[in-house]
Amino acid sequence: MNKTIAATAILLALGLTACSDAPKTEAVPSSSSVEQAKSSQLTQAQLQQFGDTLGVSYRVLTNRPDDSCDKAAAEGRCFVAEIDFVPEVELKSRDWAIYFSQMRPVQTVESKEFSITHIKGDLYRIAPTEAFSGFSKGEKKTLKFRGELWQLSETDAMPNYYIVAGDLSPVVIASTQVQQDPETQMEVRPYVEAYTDMVKQYRRTDADKLAPATPAKLFSNNQQVSEDASLAVNTIIPTPQKVAIHSQDKAVSLTSGIKLDFGSVTNASAAQQALDPEQLAAALSRLARLGVNESEQGLAVKLNWRQGAEGSYLLDIKADAIEIAAADAAGFSYALSSLASLINVQDLRVNTMTIEDSPRYPFRGMHIDVARNFHSKALIFDLLDQMAAYKLNKLHLHMADDEGWRLEIDGLPELTDIGSKRCHDLEENTCLLPQLGSGPFADVPVNGFYSKQDYIDIVKYADARQIQVIPSMDMPGHSRAAIKAMEARYRRLQAADVELQNTGKVQVVPVQETANQANTVVKALDAGARQLQAEGKTTAAEQYLLSDANDKTVYSSVQYYNDNTLNVCMESTYQFVNKVIDEIAKLHQAAGQPLTRYHIGADETAGAWKQSPACLEFVANNDKGVKSIDDLGAYFIERISTMLAAKGIEAAGWSDGMSHVRPSNMPAKVQSNIWDVIAYKGYEHANQQVNNGWDVVLSNPEVLYFDFPYEADPKEHGYYWASRATNAHKVFSFMPDNLVANAEQWTDIQNLPFEADDRARTDEKGKQSGPREQGKAFAGLQGQLWSETIRSDNTVEYMIFPRLLMLAERAWHQAAWEVPYQYQGALYNQTTGHFTASMREGQAQSWQQMANTLGHKEFIKLDKAGIDYRVPTVGAEIRDGKLFANVAYPGLKIEWRQASGQWQSYQAGQAVTGPVEIRAIAADGKRKGRSLVVN
Repeated sequence: MNKTIAATAILLALGLTACSDAPKTEAVPSSSSVEQAKSSQLTQAQLQQFGDTLGVSYRVLTNRPDDSCDKAAAEGRCFVAEIDFVPEVELKSRDWAIYFSQMRPVQTVESKEFSITHIKGDLYRIAPTEAFSGFSKGEKKTLKFRGELWQLSETDAMPNYYIVAGDLSPVVIASTQVQQDPETQMEVRPYVEAYTDMVKQYRRTDADKLAPATPAKLFSNNQQVSEDASLAVNTIIPTPQKVAIHSQDKAVSLTSGIKLDFGSVTNASAAQQALDPEQLAAALSRLARLGVNESEQGLAVKLNWRQGAEGSYLLDIKADAIEIAAADAAGFSYALSSLASLINVQDLRVNTMTIEDSPRYPFRGMHIDVARNFHSKALIFDLLDQMAAYKLNKLHLHMADDEGWRLEIDGLPELTDIGSKRCHDLEENTCLLPQLGSGPFADVPVNGFYSKQDYIDIVKYADARQIQVIPSMDMPGHSRAAIKAMEARYRRLQAADVELQNTGKVQVVPVQETANQANTVVKALDAGARQLQAEGKTTAAEQYLLSDANDKTVYSSVQYYNDNTLNVCMESTYQFVNKVIDEIAKLHQAAGQPLTRYHIGADETAGAWKQSPACLEFVANNDKGVKSIDDLGAYFIERISTMLAAKGIEAAGWSDGMSHVRPSNMPAKVQSNIWDVIAYKGYEHANQQVNNGWDVVLSNPEVLYFDFPYEADPKEHGYYWASRATNAHKVFSFMPDNLVANAEQWTDIQNLPFEADDRARTDEKGKQSGPREQGKAFAGLQGQLWSETIRSDNTVEYMIFPRLLMLAERAWHQAAWEVPYQYQGALYNQTTGHFTASMREGQAQSWQQMANTLGHKEFIKLDKAGIDYRVPTVGAEIRDGKLFANVAYPGLKIEWRQASGQWQSYQAGQAVTGPVEIRAIAADGKRKGRSLVVN
């Protein structure tokens, strides 16, 4: 589950603190006054003026490795970039430094006047050297450097560089701030220079065959679909199991609304719980948003019970009435969602038909990361609305990682007082270090947390939509926010001299109130403190400590932290985890949805603990079967999973960490999310872990990571370590029950064919692998949205939609064109032929119907819900002076302009003089898609 950068194996295979109040406004100095600070200390006003006016440009020169790359790092792969600084005022002082986020490690600096120093994670410092001659007005200085691996996207260049000088408050360099395009609502980075040489800047090696998504390339791709609005009329997303259409004249009018007849379903029986009408309120609200309200004059909708699987339903639409029969609230809601999906908002009429339906998988989930960059409760509500609309039923809410802790935990205020914000406090007494271009100040939208009440509200909102919330606080790796928060707690309590008294009862000397409201009075200590006391540890400060000051292990995580892993040999770590889980469980109880599944993360533990005295002692003297330091990650997962099982909670984790455990030491029921890349044998963990009898949820990144780019274009948002082009069609094409079969239709990240073989075999190291056992099935699918490059709620929606609709399609409906799984194992590649011509034709026809449904009927519903889905870039070419264009979703309008002129509606064969710009428009005609230039 790599959430920022590819795991090492994949990479090799691919060849005053700023948290205080803002400074008081001072008089803006004259242009010459900064020059006068040549040898004297800068003032706040001078620093502010310099930061406000300094021009910064970032450009990638090449991503092709050469002889100057560090041969010992990443197999000699590196890129070269430059940063230009153009000042508007002079600055001769050397008493300054610029901090910025750089996602790839800097190898060498090719500049005599500047140095670059790595601070932590992606935070770097630029400082003047002795050779620095000063900034002169209008005179450009260029900082050239080499970085590890590559930078293939404009979003790699993080925003919010800031300058510091002595004790002055930091100043954000204004030219490096993200802006929002008023027409597309998308983030733009004006300080990043566009990629102009796709061979040097976008292709990493000669073997890299991925073609950029130019207008001509998109035009060719889009020709697989043609406009046919009739295909959308009877289509439901996700596709039902059985549909019998009885008319074609759209005889059923919903213009007068609907009138629900609950009959006996609101009465409880020995075999059936009563249906609470509030359980259907969300589904009815969506219908109302589309224009179908509840009304006494509305078409009768009769509800009845019927036996069936969870979420199954029957929807019988007649001209004079509608009948819905289901086994639970989810089934009734899903039937109403199908009715909403049938509706065309232009006429609110549907055909008579009968639908019998049930879900393909019990687990149909969406994951969102609010830890890296925080996202609002309102966004989560909007996401839950759309998940319910498309019959998804699990929200995996990732609330803690290295860069932030986002949930208030009773009794541990430092987790949010410190762990929920990043700012320029290098000692991290008041906040975490800036990361991911967050800048120097705490009061920005990427910082924040959910209060206890916020979280209760989220769980209630989800439960009302038949969605289970699965909380996740990543551990033991990816835990830096928690570690630093608990170190701050330790320092606070040590300084306050709170001690456990060596008596039969625990007594606590209260901490005195201080002016800092972050310091909370300690009123009592729990059983965990008494356990520590029994072990001879006498200070409350150690109760939840997660790190060992005597641990001298040197390691680096895949995100370049050397201090982000819980010490799993300290009992205080387990007291902390137990405390957090218990407090989250209380919030779930208050919301009316008991906590029954908790995701511990369990991934990407990067060589920690090797020199930890606590761990060396534990390994030498334990009765847990831990025989080496390398066993400690598995021991932690096993112990936490057992702890959760004792509380009636199923443990979940990512497949890499889960692959190291001893299944005999795990509870019988656990969940594993498979985040392995199929092209690099990602099916092996899936098969192994489902054969363990676990609930295996497919989360394969090349198709289900929605923070990856839609198309192969440096201007598209997202990281790209497993895929540089994951559009909605690719998600639609996924064959989840037969992972290896996707080798016949997909290529790897370099657009090269790959082979997948899940026949039984033993490798040279004695490792066995093979197919799924007969009768073993995956539990479901989960889409992922990691937020390193995703700063705004608008961008979250852009990245998730419309891919979420295709996730729902594959999680709910098994297509007839999918290749059946071969339980004896099989070899798949581009020539093996299991994915037959007729299957491919069936897939193409299904996509033709889906693409027309999205363009003609479904996107307008997202518009009405205020969802900023991605409006696709347009395919186009100029032939004989005439413009021809197409779009991935027929039904969306296209417009063009010439030489920055007025936009005008596209007409096929329009005479033009190139180059021209072309773009699509959202279904409601308001928001615009990103434009491309056609030559």
